[in-house]
Amino acid sequence: MTVSRKIRCAIYTRKSSEEGLDQDFNSLDAQHEACAAYVASQKHEGWKLLPARYDDGGKSGGTLERPALQNLLDDIDAGKIDMVVIYKIDRLTRSLADFARLVDRFEEVDCSFVSVTQAFNTSSSMGRLTLNVLLSFAQFEREVTAERIRDKIAASKKKGLWMGGVPPLGYDAHPVSTRRELVLNEVEAKTVRQVFALYEELGCLNAVMRHARQDGLVSKRHVFSTGRQQGGQPFSRGQIYHILRNPTYLGRIRHKDKSYPGLHAAIIGQALWDRVQDRLELGAMRRRGVSKHIPRTFATTSAAPLLGKFRDETGDILTPSHSQKGDKRHRYYVSNRLTIGNPDAAAWRLPAKAFEDAVTKTIISHLKDAARQHSVLNIKDAVQSKAASDAATALAGRLKDHGASDAAPLIASGTIQTGRLQIRLSPEILAQTLNLEVATLSPELLDIDTSFTCRRRGAEMKIIAAEQTADPDQTLIRALKNAHSWVGQMKVGLSVKQISANQSVSESYVTRILGMAFLSPKIQNAIMDGSQPFALTLETIARSKLPMDWLAQERLLGFD
Repeated sequence: MTVSRKIRCAIYTRKSSEEGLDQDFNSLDAQHEACAAYVASQKHEGWKLLPARYDDGGKSGGTLERPALQNLLDDIDAGKIDMVVIYKIDRLTRSLADFARLVDRFEEVDCSFVSVTQAFNTSSSMGRLTLNVLLSFAQFEREVTAERIRDKIAASKKKGLWMGGVPPLGYDAHPVSTRRELVLNEVEAKTVRQVFALYEELGCLNAVMRHARQDGLVSKRHVFSTGRQQGGQPFSRGQIYHILRNPTYLGRIRHKDKSYPGLHAAIIGQALWDRVQDRLELGAMRRRGVSKHIPRTFATTSAAPLLGKFRDETGDILTPSHSQKGDKRHRYYVSNRLTIGNPDAAAWRLPAKAFEDAVTKTIISHLKDAARQHSVLNIKDAVQSKAASDAATALAGRLKDHGASDAAPLIASGTIQTGRLQIRLSPEILAQTLNLEVATLSPELLDIDTSFTCRRRGAEMKIIAAEQTADPDQTLIRALKNAHSWVGQMKVGLSVKQISANQSVSESYVTRILGMAFLSPKIQNAIMDGSQPFALTLETIARSKLPMDWLAQERLLGFD
């Protein structure tokens, strides 16, 4: 019998660890040999083994970012492979979500795969069903394992054990890695005691922040195993509040909203702790309008919510300022050197509301993008990833409703420079807000780096950060609708004088607005969806001598 179609087969092998890969005949070779024998046994079906090998040694099955796998996928997309042969399913992936993506990608180019030790392949409907069942059980096993780990962490914290992460200021991890407890760092402990003493004396977080900076107090400096350094900077208002609320300094271990007696020594006595907490609570009770959506521990109602959060490219902190014009007060964020009489053309003077809105929109966009790409967590688990993405989307919605007062506590630090805005989110506060563990957050979620420009339109200064979504100008839209309505009224016999009387506006205003009804369709559509040039205002249109030619209109109004 003559086989009508050749099936080009590629073998994919993987081993999680690098142990034994230096041997003459290793696990990858054993997998390849078994798969090659299976392909040979299917010669009567037209199977033909391709010479290229796709071996990933020392690569985890929890991610698809593997060099050989990516090469394999590229060749599949190029139509070079009809069948992928693997030793076991988990050699290809350990994730149900990743498996679903791979199957979809395979089916797009009519490619199947077969597991030689599990007696099925995805070229048949029964094989695909069996594979989904097996991977569903694997997914269930991973979820049970994750629950068991969470339960173990909770049980360990109830026993007072420190379960890892960056130790708080005043403590270091135990030098013996098997000892799950914190050890006192006396140098840093003095800083903690000084912060508590300052707050007890001053009763104001901003005042404590200023005195702490004058005294040269800085946050904990930590060097990660990768060499990345963190901390060693002057305290922000939020960091001081976090220190004052941290029960670790009372000799306790916190787990979510509860704390348990720890194995480490306390830095602060119970009496001082109680006095500080009472004063913090009293201050919170005096505040009004605190959002219920961000944990109250981190919420802010300051007239300048971004106070202490941002620095310019010289390292100068942005300080709140204001000017008074009649009864109207205009708020700004300015480079600190301007407040002490040092003129500098390169210093920043940003309208506060515009800057706060731009920062908030940037964080919202970042959270939405992370949720859309399922990159909130650093673990590849479909169920947990979806839950985390939903939480990030919900947080973005709350920030849109409540603005900078809710967004500011999430910010650990930020930098502005010509053309760029950089924001570092606080992992602890973000994790608590999303009800997640700090260790599970993706590192990419914490850092934002985007474009940043300031443009002036008449008396208005607008700050544009990142890619802007449509920004409809309601004044322009209202005028355009009026223009069409008034033209319609004139067609049935009303005069400009009658229209102005009916609308309680001047005749000259009606005359100037009528021309908008004859703008090109491109300009009118842009006004309605908010994609018009930033400099286009109603005043610009009203004062312009608009030509009848549509292309000429578009060039005149900045649409070219």
